Amino acid sequence: MDAPTVSRDFDVVVIGGGHAGAEAALAAARVGARTACVVIDPAAIGRMSCNPAIGGIAKGQLVREVDALGGAMGQVTDVAGIQFRMLNTRKGPAVRSPRAQCDRVVYNREMARRVVEAPGVEVVAGEAIELLVEPGASGGSRVRGVRLGDGSEVLAPAVVLTTGTFLGGRLFAGEWEEAGGRMGEAGAARLSRSLLALGLELGRHKTGTPPRLCRHSIDFDRLEVQLGDDPPQPFSFRTGRLDIEQLPCWITRTNAETHRIIARHADRSPMYRGRITGVGPRYCPSVEDKVMRFADRDAHLIFLEPEGRDLDDIYPNGISTSLPPEVQEEFVRTVPGLEGARILRHGYAVEYDFLKTHQIRADLQVAGVDGLYAAGQINGTSGYEEAAAQGLMAGANAARAAQGHGPFVLDRASSYIGVMIDDLCRVNPDEPYRMFTSRAEFRLLLRSDNADRRLTPIAEELGLVSAEDGERTGRKERRIRAAVERLRSVRQGERTLEELLRRPEVEIDDPAIAAALEELGLAADEASEVEAEVKYAGYVARQAAQVDRMRRLEARSIPAGFDAASIRGLSNEARDRIARRKPLTVGEASRLPGVTPADVQVLLAALSGGR
Repeated sequence: MDAPTVSRDFDVVVIGGGHAGAEAALAAARVGARTACVVIDPAAIGRMSCNPAIGGIAKGQLVREVDALGGAMGQVTDVAGIQFRMLNTRKGPAVRSPRAQCDRVVYNREMARRVVEAPGVEVVAGEAIELLVEPGASGGSRVRGVRLGDGSEVLAPAVVLTTGTFLGGRLFAGEWEEAGGRMGEAGAARLSRSLLALGLELGRHKTGTPPRLCRHSIDFDRLEVQLGDDPPQPFSFRTGRLDIEQLPCWITRTNAETHRIIARHADRSPMYRGRITGVGPRYCPSVEDKVMRFADRDAHLIFLEPEGRDLDDIYPNGISTSLPPEVQEEFVRTVPGLEGARILRHGYAVEYDFLKTHQIRADLQVAGVDGLYAAGQINGTSGYEEAAAQGLMAGANAARAAQGHGPFVLDRASSYIGVMIDDLCRVNPDEPYRMFTSRAEFRLLLRSDNADRRLTPIAEELGLVSAEDGERTGRKERRIRAAVERLRSVRQGERTLEELLRRPEVEIDDPAIAAALEELGLAADEASEVEAEVKYAGYVARQAAQVDRMRRLEARSIPAGFDAASIRGLSNEARDRIARRKPLTVGEASRLPGVTPADVQVLLAALSGGR
C-alpha cells in the first residue's frame, strides 16, 4: 500500500465549509495565504441547513460588516435572494436591519463556486479526524496540521476549526436517534476526541429545524401575505441595484388544538425525556418548548417562507421540533391554511460539541494551542451571520499569524463583530449566542448603512478588499461629508439647513434641503446616512467620547509571553485568568471574569515598568 500523501504547501487549513468555513477560507486567501479548505463533501459548501434566510435584527448589521471587510455572504445573498426587507423601518436608524429570503439551491451553488474558484484556495475532500500538534515555545502546544480519515496529512502552521453542528453531532426525532451533523450527513466524533486529548474543554449545545411543507398542499388564501420592499435594497455595498421578481411569504398561527396535541406528546420529545442534555437557543425555541413554557399563550406565529423559486419546499419558521414524525403530521394539520399540508421532510434536533469560550481569545485563537483558531457554532454561537463574521476574522488572523504579522482585532466601538467576539471572550454562553442590537452599547455609531465607511478602509490596509473597493468607499465618504458641510453652511432664515433637519418633523427630502444637496448627486442610501448623522449628532458626539475613553484602555497591548503570575498585587483569580486566556490588550483583560478594577491598575503599572 502506498504511503499516505502529505501536503506541506499550505499556510492555513480551514476545517469545514459552512458559513464560517467559506468566509474563513476566502479571507485567508485574500490576505495572501495558501489555504486548504477541508470538507467531507465539497458540494455542501455554503449549504443552508435551516431557514434559507440571511440577516434580521442585528444579524443584518453583521452581514453588512462582513461585506465591508470583503466577505462573500452579502454578494451571494444578492445573487440568491427572492425577497428583501428592511426591518424596524418605523424605528431609529440604529436598529434598522436588512433581511433576505434566499433560494437555498442557488445560495449553496454560488458560495461553493466562489470557494472552489477562489485564487489561493484548494478544496480538499475528506474528514478531519485529528489535529497534529507539537510542543510550543511557551510550554503549550503548537498546531502543525490535520490528519484526515484516509490517513493523509494536510500540514500548515495555522488551522481554523469551523465544524458547525458536526462536531460530535447527533440527530434526534422522537425515539429515533443517530450520529450526524445534518440529516443524511455524518458527524465528526473523532475530531472531538482529538480536542479533548489536547486538554480543551467542550460543552454541548442543541438546535433544531422544523418540518418542510409541500407548497402545493397549502391553502394560501387563508394566510396573511407578507411582501418584500419595493424597490429591494441590496445586501452588498458592491451590488448596484436589484432587478428581480420577489416572492411573497405568508403568516399563520398555532391554536389551542395545536397546543393540546403538542402538550399531550411532549414526553416523547428527546429533550423532555432527557436524551438531549445540550442547551438550545432561548430566542429560537422549539414549538414544544414554547407550548410548555408559555402555557398562557393562545397562539404562536408561523412564517411560511419559500426555500426557492423552483422548489416545492416551504419553511414554516416558528415550529422547530424534535417530536416524532406522526405527531408532527398531526399538529401541523391543525394550523389554519395547513389542514391539508403534506410534509416533505420531518423536523429534527441536533446536539453537538462546542468549545467553552473561556478558551477563546480576541483574535479567535484557542488559548493553549498556538496557531489553532475557531469560528462559528464551535464557539457557542448560533446563526449563519454570526458564523460568517467569525469565520472571516479567524481566517484573516490565521493567515496573518502564518505570515508572521500581528492579530487583527475589532473592538466594541468599531463593529457588531467586535461586540460579539468580545462577548464570547468575556463569558461562557450557557446557551447558543445570538446577536441583538441591545448588546451593542454604541449601536448609533454601528448602523447597517455605514458599515462600509467604518470597516472598508481598515480592510483595504489588510488586503481584505481591493483598492477599487477602497476608492468607492472613499468617494462615498467624501460625498456624505460634503453634504453635511453644505447643510451646515446654507441658511434658511435664521437657522441653517442642518438645524432645520434636526427638527423631528423635517426629513431629508424637504424641498429646501433637497435643492441644496441636488448637485452632489447623493444616492438614496447616502442621503439616508446624511440624515442620520445630522439628526443624531448630539448622541453620536457623546458616544464618541465614551469610545475614546474605552480605546485608551484598549490601546495598551500586552506583549506575548507576559508573565502575569509574577506580578505582585494581582489577585489570584486575575493571575489565573490572564495566564490562561493570554489577553491581547488591557481592555480585553479588564473584561475577563474575576479581573477587578484594582487588578487593571496593577496591570497597567506593571506594563509601564512600575512595581
